[in-house]
Amino acid sequence: GLVIVVGIGALIGRGLKLGIDFEGGTSWEVTTSTLSIAKARDIVGPIIGRAVTIQEVTAGGEKRIRVKAEESTDVVRARVSEALAKAAGTKLTSDDVSVNFVGPSWGSDVTNKARQALIVFFFVIAVWVSLRFQWKMAIAALSAVVHDIIVTVGVYALVGFEVTPATVIAFLTILGFSLYDTIVVFDKVNENEKVIGPTGRLTYTDIVNLSMNQVLMRSLNTSFVAVLPVLSLLVIGAGFMGATALGDFGLALFVGLLTGAYSSIFVASPILAWIKEREERWTVLRKRLGGTDGVVTAEQGAVARASIGRTLSIGGDISTGAAKAAHATKAWEGVTPRPRKQGKKR
Repeated sequence: GLVIVVGIGALIGRGLKLGIDFEGGTSWEVTTSTLSIAKARDIVGPIIGRAVTIQEVTAGGEKRIRVKAEESTDVVRARVSEALAKAAGTKLTSDDVSVNFVGPSWGSDVTNKARQALIVFFFVIAVWVSLRFQWKMAIAALSAVVHDIIVTVGVYALVGFEVTPATVIAFLTILGFSLYDTIVVFDKVNENEKVIGPTGRLTYTDIVNLSMNQVLMRSLNTSFVAVLPVLSLLVIGAGFMGATALGDFGLALFVGLLTGAYSSIFVASPILAWIKEREERWTVLRKRLGGTDGVVTAEQGAVARASIGRTLSIGGDISTGAAKAAHATKAWEGVTPRPRKQGKKR
């Protein structure tokens, strides 16, 4: 909650730092070992005549000065290139200064397409989860995805990193990963609901808790393995080797993967349990088990989980259909089900 509040506050107060691909504008970049940010500002300021953003970046072990400004004319772009080349080194010409120009209409088009991609993503996921499982699971899954977006975007607003098309691609990637982790949990919840639900011995919250324990190590191991290459990309590639273009993509992936792993466990599953416990079937069961205000006593929960644990091994499955319910019911009675002997054919 604290991270979300801080992130929303930064988003409202500071906003996102959008790249020229979204806002439009011009950027100049030149390799230099002598030109400083202050000197570059003194040179290009009078030419551009408006606010400019100047950064010092490292690419391939070389120092580079990057200048960004709003939309400019061809004459202004040529003059800035000549001035930067002259200030950066005696052997440089205007051709050695890379120039990237994006018109305002193009930036607006990119922004709209990014927004449309996110909306389509939400719609398709909601339909698929509702058809594959149930619509209440779709609500819980989308709530976790919204959580991931708020946290990741909040971090970008707080730190002030620039949002580029690579960042949007990373956003969609981490949302897919987070959703994958959530679906793994929900699939186990759905299976256990069919197996344990008919016994009438566990509340839906206990079923979710049992399912989480069964897939917890799988989720953590998957997230850990996914974070390792992204961390190396961010630290070694962007940090030590100077591949700054990888920084935007790597940072969004790193923050998003950690947030997605968290939300699958601590956001999606509790929201699902909270929604399902409001159904009449589970409310009646909770009252019958002696729960108060939706909470089953610790002793009841311990006995229930121990009994189900004897029936369902971690990560294991039982035969399908009615045999599942029969098997679980026998376990509650302390009886180990045995295969029925086949009688002789008459």
